Amino acid sequence: MAEITPSGESRIPRLASIDVMRSITMVLMLFVNDIPGLKGIPHWMFHARADEDMLGFSDLVFPAFLFCVGMSVPLAIDSRLRRGDSQFQLLGHILLRTFALLAMGLFTLNSERGAGGIPHEWFSLLMVSGIFLVWLDYSRAWNIKVVRSLQTIGVALLVSLIVYCDVHGPAFRFGWWGILGLIGWTYLVCALAYLLSRRTSRGVFVAWLAGLLLCVLSHSELIPHEWFSRIIVLPFVPGGWTGHFLGLSGMLATICLSLRGRGWWRYLLLGAVMLVFAFISHRFWIISKIQATPTWAFFCLSIFFPAVAFFHWLADVRGKGGWFRIIAPAGTATLTCYLLPYVWYPLRGMLGIHLPWSWYHGVPGLLLSLAYALLLVQVVRLMVRFKLKVKI
Repeated sequence: MAEITPSGESRIPRLASIDVMRSITMVLMLFVNDIPGLKGIPHWMFHARADEDMLGFSDLVFPAFLFCVGMSVPLAIDSRLRRGDSQFQLLGHILLRTFALLAMGLFTLNSERGAGGIPHEWFSLLMVSGIFLVWLDYSRAWNIKVVRSLQTIGVALLVSLIVYCDVHGPAFRFGWWGILGLIGWTYLVCALAYLLSRRTSRGVFVAWLAGLLLCVLSHSELIPHEWFSRIIVLPFVPGGWTGHFLGLSGMLATICLSLRGRGWWRYLLLGAVMLVFAFISHRFWIISKIQATPTWAFFCLSIFFPAVAFFHWLADVRGKGGWFRIIAPAGTATLTCYLLPYVWYPLRGMLGIHLPWSWYHGVPGLLLSLAYALLLVQVVRLMVRFKLKVKI
């Protein structure tokens, strides 16, 4: 368990439960991203439509990812400070990680349609090649000149894709930043909030309450749209405060482990409070991931907080985290797992790889998508063994 220093700062050891939750979430993300083409699948398995008042199974995965991002922030920051990083170095690291996620998010967003005369399959392959060249884990004994040369080639490749888009059209777009971009903005909010809170449990709780308030205000009319203060208060960080609130909730879940005494009741209480908030807010907003309503976030958190208690008991207290060893690379090389589909799907289309159409229907289709997700994780396991993973 964690301890509190005399200054009130949390000192939380590495938690297996966070890696387990992140692994499960990444596998589920690979799974739900593969099922849209299936037939004969229950409607509740998919994302709800923008105007549909429903929490689909797929609508739980992205908020779980944001929650896990927030959970990891206190551990990552405390680890770097223990290694001797100054506040200035830490801030630089946070900004560089944010930039990397935003850049990757924008490229994956643009890969959906390709660039000018480049088919989206080739755009995706070139994009992933550039990302790997720039952000590959070069911690192994690489010659520094070789590393800088490879990174320069990667930057030139990515910049060339942007220029080609702008010259030949359609132009490189920002849109909604892409999944990785939204994760980047939430990571930035959580990291800065943790630093500003002076890494104390009380400060993190205040930041969480502020995130909750901004989440609700951004979807309400309490601040009229014509007021200038609404422009200043609500959208000053892109990505939307509902997502940032989910990340701050994950950070609160981790920081609760730094409090004395058994914390099961804290997670159950937080889950119950979120469930009450969900039913109250449902009177004002529908459950919608696409609209990022507070109701959607509250219902998700009513599941996530109790889940933290369960996985902490299972993996950290009972030491049964070994059950999830088969999917461990999804929690330790998560970014690599996310990027590999941008290689597999283009190659499958270009090579014409297809199984019998009957396999993409009903239960066989779901099992096929699950097998695909698990197999992809094993490919990443092999890549990690040879240090072929993205690291930011």
